[in-house]
Amino acid sequence: MKPYSKILSLLMLIFLLVILNIALGSVSIPLEEIIYSLLGISDEGLWDDIVWKFRLPKVLTTIVAGGSLALSGLLMQTFFRNPIAGPFVLGISSGASLGVALLILAVGWLGQYALFSAILESSWALVIMASFGASTVLFLLLLVARRIKDVSTLLILGLMFGSATSAVVSLLQYFSSQQALQNFVLWSMGNLNGVTWAELKLLLPLNILVWFAVIGLAKSLDALLLGEEYAQSMGVNVQKTRTLIIGATSILAGSITAFCGPIAFVGIAIPHLARMLFRVHQHRLLVLGTALLGILTLLACQLVAQLPGSDQQLPINVVTSFLGAPMVIWIVLRGQKI
Repeated sequence: MKPYSKILSLLMLIFLLVILNIALGSVSIPLEEIIYSLLGISDEGLWDDIVWKFRLPKVLTTIVAGGSLALSGLLMQTFFRNPIAGPFVLGISSGASLGVALLILAVGWLGQYALFSAILESSWALVIMASFGASTVLFLLLLVARRIKDVSTLLILGLMFGSATSAVVSLLQYFSSQQALQNFVLWSMGNLNGVTWAELKLLLPLNILVWFAVIGLAKSLDALLLGEEYAQSMGVNVQKTRTLIIGATSILAGSITAFCGPIAFVGIAIPHLARMLFRVHQHRLLVLGTALLGILTLLACQLVAQLPGSDQQLPINVVTSFLGAPMVIWIVLRGQKI
C-alpha cells in the first residue's frame, strides 16, 4: 500500500473513532441525533447538551493531545538520535508537575481565606501554574543549549532537571494534606474530559500553529538524523534548529500537560509505529503519519477509558500505559531497528 493510501486509511479510522467517542459513553446517542446536533437542528435538548458541552470538547482535546504528544516524541527521538527519547526527557512534565504541586500546597495553606480560595481553585489557576513550571524548565534548557553543543550532554541535563523537580514535588507531597495529595495524584493520572471551550480556544490554535512549524522543519530534521556536522555541511543552521526543536517540543508537551496532565507512552511509542507503518525516514511524511497515528491511538485509548455503558471512567494514563509499555517491549524483543 502506498504511503498516501495509508494516510487516507488513517483519516477514515480517525473519523470513525471520532463518531464512536461522541456516540458512546454512560449515555449512548444515535448517529442521526449526533448529526442533527452538530448541524444545530436537534430537538433533543439533553443529547444536544451532552454532545456540545461534554463530548465534542473531549474529542477535540484528544485529537490535539494525541497529535502534539506524538510529534514532540518524534522531535526528541530525531534530535537526540535516541529511540527511547520522549517528549518529557527534557523535564517538561516534571516542571509542570512542580507548578501544580505548588498550587495544591498553596490551596492547603491559603484556602482558609475566601479570596485566595476562589483564585487558587479555579480551573485556569491549574493551567497557569503548570505552564509556569514547564516554561521555567524550558527557559533553563534554552539557556543551557546556547552554551552546550553536545546533544548527549543536553539529554543528561534534561534528565537531571527532571530529577531535581521531581524531588521537590515529592517533598511538597510529603508536607501536603491528604485531600491535596489526592488531588495531585488524580491530576497526574491524566484527564482529557476537563478542558472547556474557553480553554480550547487557547490550546487548539497554539498547538496547530506549532504543528505547521514542525512541518517546516522537515528538511532540517532529515539532515540531523545523520549528525550535526553533516547537517551543518548541508547548510542547516544547527543552533537555530536546536532552539526551534526544543521550543516546539516544550510548547507541545507543556501545553498538553498543563491542560490534561501528564499522559504517558504516546510520545515514545507512536513515532516507532509510524516508522514501521510507512517504512520511511523522510520527515515530510513522518510528521504527518506520526500526528495521525497519535490522534488515532489516543482516540482509541479514550474510547476504552470511558467504558461505554458505564458511569465509571478509567484514567487515560492507565490505558496508554497498558498499550505503550508492551508495544515498546515488543519492538525491542523482536530486534526491530529503531
